[in-house]
Amino acid sequence: MGKSGKAPKESFMQKLLAVFSGGSGGEREKKRLLKLLVKQLKSQRFRFYKPNGEEAQPALAKLVYQTYKLTNSARLLLQNATESGALKTIIIESFLNNEQREILEEISEQGIRSRAEQGNVQEIAENLKDQMVAYFSAFDSETVRRINAVYNCFLAFLNVINFDYYFFLKKFDSNLPEGDFLYKPRFEAIPGNYIIDDLKDFIECISNLDGNGQWEKLIDVLEQYKGQSVINRQGWQKNLKTLTVVKQSNILLLIARHIEKNPYLQIKSSIPDEKIVQPYLAKMKTQTELTIQKIQQEKRNTKKEKLAMAVFGTTAVSRLKYYTEKTNTQFSKKMIGGFTYVEPLNYLKAFLLDYVKKDVKEVVDILLIRGKWSMNTHSQQLSEPFHSLLELSLKIIELDESLAEDGEIGSRMKVFLASANRDQAGLSQLRKMIKQVNGSAKSIIQGSGTSLVSVGKQIKGAIEDYSSPHRELIINWKELDSGAGGAIKPMMAEVYKKIYYFIQLIQHFFS
Repeated sequence: MGKSGKAPKESFMQKLLAVFSGGSGGEREKKRLLKLLVKQLKSQRFRFYKPNGEEAQPALAKLVYQTYKLTNSARLLLQNATESGALKTIIIESFLNNEQREILEEISEQGIRSRAEQGNVQEIAENLKDQMVAYFSAFDSETVRRINAVYNCFLAFLNVINFDYYFFLKKFDSNLPEGDFLYKPRFEAIPGNYIIDDLKDFIECISNLDGNGQWEKLIDVLEQYKGQSVINRQGWQKNLKTLTVVKQSNILLLIARHIEKNPYLQIKSSIPDEKIVQPYLAKMKTQTELTIQKIQQEKRNTKKEKLAMAVFGTTAVSRLKYYTEKTNTQFSKKMIGGFTYVEPLNYLKAFLLDYVKKDVKEVVDILLIRGKWSMNTHSQQLSEPFHSLLELSLKIIELDESLAEDGEIGSRMKVFLASANRDQAGLSQLRKMIKQVNGSAKSIIQGSGTSLVSVGKQIKGAIEDYSSPHRELIINWKELDSGAGGAIKPMMAEVYKKIYYFIQLIQHFFS
């Protein structure tokens, strides 16, 4: 807060009178105002200051001490309160009506999660938008004004309680112990220039106190915020009235002017004008959206884990040697994005090696080698995508091995990684290589999806043909069933189920 002692500009008539009277009109006027100042001080009912001896009186110390004694516990309780989002929230929500409180409960994270357990998350998200509109619309301009007024009242209160009372009062009583209110002060008159800076600070800190402010509301809020009484309610109201009268009398400013011999002294302070409602609403909107996103992600992860369990019997699947999260840590240290398809490529390699080359191959071999198809084109629709899967399995191995330290790509990456801090061109090449590797991984995964869908479709067709009274796809089902110990249909059904689950699992990484 700035303090200005500059005199206002002289009017034209004042300057003209100064010319005829001789000398400096400004100095004459200043002396006249200082004499008037003494009269004003003597006419005041407050005996805070003796202008003749320029002494600050014990009565001034007693005024300040009463405020010190009353607010000291509040100062301790409200340390760092301006940094608390909780206090602002309590103030705002103290103005809510019953309908808003019900909406607030429903749009809280707990409320959203409770609803998400029972219904569709996307539908809940749409409903939340309508509820947010209803909640926000209740904050009309008058409600917002009142909320902001309470918070700004709090800021003015903080100015008062955080004033350095002890430093000020110790000048009136050198034996005064800090924070010990059992001690009975022995205040003495002291030279005014000893306390002039403190006095101006005190004037500044009480300048924004509004005797008609929402103090009852604020004290209620502070009690809720701290869970205990923050300040004596009646004591504060009584002290507030005294400070308001003192402020309106201008006695402290008159004292400061006399001590500094500056009748033009003005002590300026900025009026608190914080606006807390809009940030609160913006934060609520963001938090609600993040909660929905978090729940959706959790549901996706839960479903992904269930699918992984259905396919592999575990969620911990690790088959790759170099296209890994461990390798990614080297890139992250250099602030470089790494391999982005580690998890789905791991799943794919495991599925191809552990399942396609065994269980799926067993069923496909029975159908293709022993089965007699009514049309060769039908068998080709199973054979071609199945062999594509086997080729993709080799491509995964080749890609992974190429990333080894002595591999075709890995060896080059190692060189660029080592010089990444000093070689921007090398860093650019490294990013380009990682992007190409990710592109290859993505292509393999998406290619496998296409082939698996084709294989699954043909096996499903075979199951339907086996179950049909009019078999048209394969004409020797009895022979195939006999060769499989009567279990050809369950074998095909299990393979189809695994493929179906696996396709759903992979889709999670591209949705």
